[in-house]
Amino acid sequence: MVMTVRSRDALAAALVNAVLLGAWACNRAPSARQGQHMNPPPVPGRSVVATRYGIVASSQPLAAAAGVLMLEQGGNAVDAAIAANATLGVTEPMMNGVGGDLFAIVYLAKTKQLYGLNSSGWSATGMDPDGLAAKGITAMPRLGVYAVTVPGAVAGWDALRARFGTLGFDRLLAPAIAYAEEGFPVAEVTAGLWQEAETDTGTDAEFKQTYLINGHAPLAGEIFRNPNLAAALRRIAQRGRDGFYTGPTAEAILSLLSDKGGTMTAQDLSQFQPEWVTPLHASYRGWTVYELPPNGQGIAALEMLNIMSRFPLASYGFQSAKAFHVMIEAKKLAYADLLRYVGDPRFSQIPVEQILSAGNADARAKAIDENRTQCRVEPARFASLEQGASETVYLSAIDAEGNIVSLIQSNYSLFGSRLVPARAGFVLQNRGALFTLERGRPNTLAPRKRPLHTIIPAFMAKGDTAIGFGIMGGWNQSQAHAQFVSDVADFGLTIQQALEAGRFTKTTFDGCDVQVESRVPEATIAALRELGHEVQLEGPRTSEFGFGQAVMSDGAGVHFGASDPRHDGAAIPQPPPLAPQRR
Repeated sequence: MVMTVRSRDALAAALVNAVLLGAWACNRAPSARQGQHMNPPPVPGRSVVATRYGIVASSQPLAAAAGVLMLEQGGNAVDAAIAANATLGVTEPMMNGVGGDLFAIVYLAKTKQLYGLNSSGWSATGMDPDGLAAKGITAMPRLGVYAVTVPGAVAGWDALRARFGTLGFDRLLAPAIAYAEEGFPVAEVTAGLWQEAETDTGTDAEFKQTYLINGHAPLAGEIFRNPNLAAALRRIAQRGRDGFYTGPTAEAILSLLSDKGGTMTAQDLSQFQPEWVTPLHASYRGWTVYELPPNGQGIAALEMLNIMSRFPLASYGFQSAKAFHVMIEAKKLAYADLLRYVGDPRFSQIPVEQILSAGNADARAKAIDENRTQCRVEPARFASLEQGASETVYLSAIDAEGNIVSLIQSNYSLFGSRLVPARAGFVLQNRGALFTLERGRPNTLAPRKRPLHTIIPAFMAKGDTAIGFGIMGGWNQSQAHAQFVSDVADFGLTIQQALEAGRFTKTTFDGCDVQVESRVPEATIAALRELGHEVQLEGPRTSEFGFGQAVMSDGAGVHFGASDPRHDGAAIPQPPPLAPQRR
């Protein structure tokens, strides 16, 4: 794909400014029309970033800047996303890294085509309910060797770079290697999340040596180094995916797992391949919203939107109790279907068309009582998961040509399985914890099977406007995606306002409990309680509601970026190319 920066002159700049003002007016118009029914739209804590060049939005400014550096060096949005993700694994290691999985959506502006990548790893050979039962294990362990699945991130990078990238791994990984080798000052929110490692590290000496400084988690502003990770990244820079799935890194992974009683083989690593998939979609108020198909939870976001579309949320008012009530009830219904039917589609037939059908949306919408919450709902009928983890990173990138990458990557829990291969500098993920040992379910543990996955990138488009977005946070993600889409489509919020707007989250699958941010109006919270919701009020800037990023193209050459103020991140624009200086 051709992604060269076009020449622009002063007249074009003036025209773009006019277009920009018009875009803001159009984007704000729906909220202005709501009149007295509306709570006022949020006053954003930061402005949307706007440029005619590229933008990278990430939870770590150092990672976003690494992505922008690739754009400056002639790379495209895919190159930027890989570099940013690699740097995130260094600067926010509790959330993601080469030991985790990856999903991405790539949008090509020239053709308006979307490509989905599922790079979630499979379970080890020999992993099944009978084998664990023989060891006295009757429920999937959350941590440790049996929760480890093959890491998919590096294979995902390799697939993205091979199909769409323009730069080599030696350049893409250079910023991450430099930060790992030379060190970097730890960001504020990141340091707070890291603190849990001090008291919850288990007995793994390699973990403590890798992630603690003199026995303590790094403080905000303290320099953290990880030379072992720098060495592992260099092997990838030199040999691509083979530098991870074979050779010293693979041997360290297999040795650790074998010592802990695991069954992963060298072939489980070397034979793993990511899968290119066609994104699923749903229409909502004139927007087309895209999510990746199972084994991920994105189908729940689309089912939520289908159900929500049966209610006039805009007339209910922004962040009104009626609007929140419908969304919370839609969440319960969609997640009931998610748990009942979704797993690895290579192992069972998943009724995707039925779940996303108009008939199912009509039936599920009729199941919502607008005057009372339901504490338990049943899955839809066609011919025991609880609290989720939230240790994930999401980033989005757009280049000067308007190509967009929506990418998410994760260890699952905080520092994953807590297992660090010798001298490797990274933790192995614990995605296997999401399997069930109950026989006959779509998500029942089996060898070389991918678990039901929480992490999901997203994309939405209307006419020439395209938005790559995502909000991380375990089971929070589908419901947060639906709220973001509604804020944009129903209430005319900008992408920055939509990221900052107060959210609800319900990470359990039964009960009337729901967490709501304190930035939601008090009257709304009181009315939700009257409807029977057991509201747990949470303060601002907490991780329960996820951290989001977004980039947008208006189709006329102006690009926008937004970053969630709940985290340390930023949306960083690409500077214009410097003209050669005359001598």
